[in-house]
Amino acid sequence: MRTYEAVLIFRPEDEFLVTGKEFLKSLFKTTKCKVIKEKEMGNRELAYEIKKNKRGFYLYYEIETEPDSITSLDKSLKLRNEILKYVFFRKED
Repeated sequence: MRTYEAVLIFRPEDEFLVTGKEFLKSLFKTTKCKVIKEKEMGNRELAYEIKKNKRGFYLYYEIETEPDSITSLDKSLKLRNEILKYVFFRKED
């Protein structure tokens, strides 16, 4: 198991945030990711417009999972309308 950091930017509307967080929680469960830390970073102005949005709600996660799970997470997150951007970083041991 490896430790990863993830930052996700959701659409700023409440309904998108709620459905997106629920989807993410179920996705972590199905891919057998262990959430170590979760932090809401709040609604912020974006440096540039993403999908016609000037603001986004940032969420930070620290997860522990196998490298193969990151690939399946990536494929699932690409299809979600609620998520504007996301990135995964491998945390140094």
